[in-house]
Formats: sequence, C-alpha cells, structure tokens
Amino acid sequence: MNFIDIAYASEIGAGAAESSGGVLGDLGINGGMLISQFINFAIIAAVIWWLILKPLTKKMTERQNLIDDSLENAKKIDENLRHSEQKYQAKIDEAKAEASKIIEKSTGEAVVAANQVRAKAKAEIEALALQAKRGLAEERSSMMAELKLQTVELVTMITEKIIKEKLTSEKDKVLISDLAKKIDVNK
Repeated sequence: MNFIDIAYASEIGAGAAESSGGVLGDLGINGGMLISQFINFAIIAAVIWWLILKPLTKKMTERQNLIDDSLENAKKIDENLRHSEQKYQAKIDEAKAEASKIIEKSTGEAVVAANQVRAKAKAEIEALALQAKRGLAEERSSMMAELKLQTVELVTMITEKIIKEKLTSEKDKVLISDLAKKIDVNK
C-alpha cells in the first residue's frame, strides 16, 4: 500500500463516520477523534503543569518572598538608620551642650583668675609703694640727720671763726649736742 491508498481509505472512513455520526457528524466532527484530542490535551496540560508551571510558580513564589523579605529588611535598615541619625544628633547636641558648659566654666575661672591676678598685682604695687615710702622716709631721716650734723659742724666752724679760738674737743662735743637739741626742738 502506498500513501495515496491510505489517504483514500481515510477519506472513505471519514465519510462513513460523518454519515453515521448524528449532529456531530453533520458538523464534520468525529466524536472519537474529539475525545482522543481532549485526552491528549489533558495529558499535555498535566505534563506542562507538573514540569513547567508548578516549578515556575514555586520559583516565582520564592522570588516574591525574597523580594518581600528584602523590602522588609530595607525598611528595618532605614528605620535603624533613622534611629542612628537621631542618636548621632543627640550625641552632637549633648557634646555641644557640654562644650558650652566647659566654655562657661573656663570663662568663669578665667575671670576669677584675672581678678586674683589683679588683686595680687594691686597688693604688690601697694607693698612696693609702701616700701618706697618707707625707703624715702628712712632716706629723708638719714639725710636730715646728716644735714643736722653738717649744719652743726658748719655752725661750729662759723662760731670758731667768730670766736677765733679753737674749742677743745670736749667743748666741741657739748656745743654740738646742744645745737643738735636746739635744732630738734625747733623742728
């Protein structure tokens, strides 16, 4: 049998099936063939479902879960970052407040130290002035004593010239002490 005979036989068989098929046969549909195609479609659909669609949906579900977890982790990280930034800002504010307190304390201490230095310098200046006054008073009194002595000697010399006689050293001392007493009394 060749290919032409097979095709002719299938056409004759199809024509016989059509004439005896009823409504489906009148439409040109072979009932047995339709059932076998439904069975083939169901087998192919089951194979595609089990081999392709089921693993694909499983992978898609896993991928969706991974994406959801990643988004949740990203939200947690973002929240942790916000908390960290708030803590960082709080630490900075705390450090600024502490620095401000330190500056205020240092300023107060500097004012106190400056006042102490001023008071010490004033006390030293007053002590130096007092010491200078004492020194001047001592120098003045020593100069006055020396001046008195020189005055007495001068007076003695003038008196000697006036009297034209030399006094003895005892008379000289008595005369000098008397004149010195008189000068102190007049002062």
